[in-house]
Amino acid sequence: MEDAFSSPAGAALQREAGAPAPLTPLTELGRTYELERVQAFVLEHEARRVALQFPDELLGDSVAVARALEEMTGAKMFVLGDTAYGSCCVDVLGAEQAEADALVHFGPACLSPLSCPLPVIYVLGQRPVALELCAEAFRALHPNPAEPVVLLSEPACAHSLEALAALLRPQYEDILVSHPALPAAATGWEHPPLERFGRFFPLGPGRQLEDYGAFYVGGSGNRNSSEAEVSPDLLQLLLAWAPSRPFSSCLPDSGQAQAEGPRAVRARARSHYLVERARDARVVGLLAGAPGGTGHCEALAHLRKLVQAAGKRAYVLSLGRPSPAKLANFPEVDVFVLLACPLRALDRPQSGASRGLFRPMLTPYELEAACNPAREPLGLGLYLTHYSDLLPGSPFHVPVPPPDSELWDAPDVSLITGELRLPQALASPDVPDVLEASAVSQRSRLELAKSSPAALFLGSRTWQGLEPQLGQTAPKRAVAGRRGVPIAYEDEPGS
Repeated sequence: MEDAFSSPAGAALQREAGAPAPLTPLTELGRTYELERVQAFVLEHEARRVALQFPDELLGDSVAVARALEEMTGAKMFVLGDTAYGSCCVDVLGAEQAEADALVHFGPACLSPLSCPLPVIYVLGQRPVALELCAEAFRALHPNPAEPVVLLSEPACAHSLEALAALLRPQYEDILVSHPALPAAATGWEHPPLERFGRFFPLGPGRQLEDYGAFYVGGSGNRNSSEAEVSPDLLQLLLAWAPSRPFSSCLPDSGQAQAEGPRAVRARARSHYLVERARDARVVGLLAGAPGGTGHCEALAHLRKLVQAAGKRAYVLSLGRPSPAKLANFPEVDVFVLLACPLRALDRPQSGASRGLFRPMLTPYELEAACNPAREPLGLGLYLTHYSDLLPGSPFHVPVPPPDSELWDAPDVSLITGELRLPQALASPDVPDVLEASAVSQRSRLELAKSSPAALFLGSRTWQGLEPQLGQTAPKRAVAGRRGVPIAYEDEPGS
């Protein structure tokens, strides 16, 4: 039973690290990773040092791909084996440390704009798609030939959408095909398309995206299971798509399809719950998770001002990839907000407990919906998936009301606790408590003079650490301590 929770003593010292085995045969390497297109990109930008970014599941092919590209281009290739924040985002920090002239991103990508002019090419992959099976599933779910429907897919299936639309257009009058919002494709349109969800939508004159239903090609697993997890890419579409329009999805390999209305309802209900948790929260932890994205610093400053205006405390944390062990170091924080791309901000299960998180994790828009009384309630407007939509200059930006606005005095009742919330302006942390504002009031020896949420949380705990006993312990000369690592000290038997 002990080995199920920990490794035997000394096992970590004897373990040898080995390179992962290749996943793709060498004969298929060029087609799978589009090496000729990457070669043209490197030669076009005359890059001498190129960073290669792989997701964890493709690192087994990284060495073979790097060697092949070095022979084809003559440039030096660097493999970014451990991205600082997420594999879907371009690792600008890693590329700068390698002094790279360009970057090649392999695998699924969020396609978020970058804050630095680094030449980037995306290799999204080409997952096989059973076109005939997907077309049959589409006809079964959309029997009306006049119904406007847009074709969506996960990034690896985007190459097949035009072929799927060609099979459907003889029967259906209004089929719209979405395209990945790649930087090179932004200038290839006769009329500027609508860009949302990391995709381009070539809408016709006078048409809106809210007029269309959606058919999504992608995903994996058992669709019949109600506990099946929703991918972050599909989840952002379910939350932001018009609830009045039908939304369905189809597995690319088997053609198994289903209507996504029930899962969309559950996802919106979960989002409403998180907004209520944020309204009840006193301390908000802002997790900086996308330092290389455009407008990241501006969005972080906007959220800090928003939290302070709502009468809450804001802690800014930079932890890299958030994990339950990291977040457990901040027990005084009531909710966390991950300031990252939509694919990572929505990378959460139906319940935070199943992931080990002891506090909920929200998206920037959910925090905005909880703290900005000028914004319409969640569900009445568009669900904004990217944090840049909250900033000034965006058509979706809603300014925070001034402190003397009547919007802050609106009565509010928590739907979780049933208690009446104080007006947010009166709950501001900058307003001192009248009962504790006296400078001559008696305080205990370990009580902080300035109240803070962290100090209040510490004071409520039954165990607060060892007694310092300043002036009561005689000083001693420092001596040499134990040597080794905690699982195998030198003075332990068998080490």
